[in-house]
Amino acid sequence: MNADLDKLLPYPFERLAALKASVAPPDGLGHIALSIGEPKHAPPAFVLDELRRSMAGFGSYPTTAGSPELRAACGRWLERRFGFAAGSIAERQVLPVNGTREALFAVAQAVVDRGAARGGAPLVAMPNPFYQIYEGAALLAGAEPLFIDTRAADGFLPDLDAVPPAAWDRCQLLYLCNPGNPAGAVMDVALLRRILELAERHDFVVAADECYADIYPDESAPPPSLLSAALAMGDAAFRRCLVFHSLSKRSSLPGLRSGFVAGDARLLERFLLYRTYHGCSMPLPVQLASIAAWGDDAHARANRALYREKFARVVPVLAPHLDVQAPAGGFYLWPDTGRDDEAFVRDLYARKNVTVVPGSYLARDAGAGNPGAGRVRISLVAEVDECVEAAHRIADFMQGR
Repeated sequence: MNADLDKLLPYPFERLAALKASVAPPDGLGHIALSIGEPKHAPPAFVLDELRRSMAGFGSYPTTAGSPELRAACGRWLERRFGFAAGSIAERQVLPVNGTREALFAVAQAVVDRGAARGGAPLVAMPNPFYQIYEGAALLAGAEPLFIDTRAADGFLPDLDAVPPAAWDRCQLLYLCNPGNPAGAVMDVALLRRILELAERHDFVVAADECYADIYPDESAPPPSLLSAALAMGDAAFRRCLVFHSLSKRSSLPGLRSGFVAGDARLLERFLLYRTYHGCSMPLPVQLASIAAWGDDAHARANRALYREKFARVVPVLAPHLDVQAPAGGFYLWPDTGRDDEAFVRDLYARKNVTVVPGSYLARDAGAGNPGAGRVRISLVAEVDECVEAAHRIADFMQGR
């Protein structure tokens, strides 16, 4: 067996299940799960209709590259969403994937060169806290994770200055999450340009997880893309850039397992070679449903409106009791509980039958303490009324009721 498998740590939700196993919630309260970032809004009906119409497509093998029509639909969405000129995204700069999770893992396997490290094992850098797939991908690619803390004092943005030049020299891949998970911080174009300048100077690839990019509070100020920064630097080839997008959050279609990667055509050519052998092509009915979803923006606006309503109703209930603010993007709250985060989560479940995630489970101690300690992640994915009910239960819990 691959010895690197022994380096993988338990997934946060495994740890959460173990934490809750020792307690029983009250019988009189129904469970409200605000732990997993799985959207619960109704999927758009027109996408499901397209899926049903195309079921016969399951009788054919799909190509790994996906259809030209799907690649074109993804490119047109990028151009609309980020204000790029029509035709800015070529078909060879887009590759369909089965959701961002599998692609974010797979890209490290394709990018990391175990034999080309300078001064030690190759490094894969990532924000801390982070989506645990980044860490697992690094370890199974034979690299060492390099954790870059994101703390309140820095606006929950990565502290790039904390990384010494020698570490950047060993870095082969940098994962970003924009808007961030769990704090929802948004990297502006200036910060993204600085990251691309680092990538140019130290020769590493930037993989930007932008799966929350279509969930934001202000319709007039959507978060930018890493590709936005590249174009602002005059780089239409998107050198060293890969961005990852998904229909899971944008369209409330987590079970469709549909997304795409876009950016540097040279990198995508090699990634396609990897994926061809990996055997992860998207079924034809899913491709057709995805074309419909990427082609429509109205349902995404309606989706955002639901999240705005949740934040508008939930934050005022929690704010008198927790240090909590609505995020600049995404659908999480990341409050400081002022106490041990594991105990908070366990006791909240035991007394109020609400499940959230300990912040320390989403981060690592990279030498300056665990940046998630004392915080919890609250996923506002349930229906509006259920989220409001959960907020009142948490407020009662904080008051000892």
